[in-house]
Amino acid sequence: MDGSSYYVPAVAMTIALAVKGPSLLRSWRDPLLRSVCTLMALSALVFLFAAPPTIAEVNELVGVTNISAPLVYCLLSAFSGACLVLIVNWRGGPVESTRRTSRRWIVAYGCVVVAVLVLFALGDTPVERLRDFDTHYAREPFVREMIVLYLAAIAVAGVAMSVMCCRWALQVHGTLRVGLLIIVAGYMLNLAYVTTKFTAVAARWNGVDLDRLSTDLAPVLASAGVQVSAVGFCFPLACQRLGGTWATWSTYRRLGPLWRELESVSPPAHRSVRMSWWSPVELQVTRRESDIHDGMLGLYPYFDAALRARVHDAAVAAGSGPAQARAEADAAMVAAAVRARAADPEGHALDTAGRAGSGGSPSGDAERPGPLPSPEGPRDLVGMSVALRRSSVVAAAVRGRFPEPDTGADTHARSREPHTG
Repeated sequence: MDGSSYYVPAVAMTIALAVKGPSLLRSWRDPLLRSVCTLMALSALVFLFAAPPTIAEVNELVGVTNISAPLVYCLLSAFSGACLVLIVNWRGGPVESTRRTSRRWIVAYGCVVVAVLVLFALGDTPVERLRDFDTHYAREPFVREMIVLYLAAIAVAGVAMSVMCCRWALQVHGTLRVGLLIIVAGYMLNLAYVTTKFTAVAARWNGVDLDRLSTDLAPVLASAGVQVSAVGFCFPLACQRLGGTWATWSTYRRLGPLWRELESVSPPAHRSVRMSWWSPVELQVTRRESDIHDGMLGLYPYFDAALRARVHDAAVAAGSGPAQARAEADAAMVAAAVRARAADPEGHALDTAGRAGSGGSPSGDAERPGPLPSPEGPRDLVGMSVALRRSSVVAAAVRGRFPEPDTGADTHARSREPHTG
């Protein structure tokens, strides 16, 4: 692997960390967010300092032969511990138990980092080795123990991560399960990396040269393992975000029929300024909902509660559920009000409503009555918009095919009631 094979993933992880940076500053106390950012930072550092050009540069700058070796081993050990801490915080559970488990992993891998540095200081590595440090110094006292220690730390993390992710995957479904299984696949590659390294080092102990396993195959396995694991961590979060964005866009699109219905009667002064297509979709949904509410406020004198009741009964008779029937009734009432407002270009109903509102005010100030409230609570704007487009009951009401209530029969029935006055 050449330098670019290390630097490209390092840059990718750095960009991802930069994107997460503002969220980390806002929510520094969130242990999961801290774990994610720590993992990305360590991943970028591992790729950066494991590149052969960087190894040579660091050795020269520090002035200590092979100082890059313990630096990379410490970063690998810290990365392994960070993965364990992340999965513990991601899985969640009782706060104290999660903190206690996280601290144990942090302390354990912190001890590994210290031990690696101490063993390197005690050993003797006079010849610079950029690619085959492990196999070249496999028999050197203290250095040998350092190599075994960091490989064992990576192996323990790989086994622990695989077990925890497999157990968790049996309890969940969907994208989270897929992400966990991808993480397991990444750690299988990490375990293959450790196995390859151990095989090459053990071969050196026995006088056999299998250095190509360590210098050629192991780096490829390590790089693939880290990148596959990163995909596993990101996959559920990315799917969740994409799903939320898609749902918001769907809401925006489904509000379209109702928004266009009310746009035809909205005064130009009350129409919102059109937003650019790159504006956040959440903001566009909020603006569309605001336009709809503003449009309905201007239709309050034209709302027909009797029509709403008849459409509701017809929708229920046609098999609609309570929520759907309510949305159809509201949609029919709004559509009828739009047409009534269009048939009253002079706004006589608005003037009448304004005089009625000011008549009862002792101070003479006009109190504009609000729109006719829905008896069941806030209206389902999305349901109303969908009903406008798809409901045959609403279409019939809008075309005037609903008969007027038979008020004559009611009057005749009331006339037969005995007078009690």
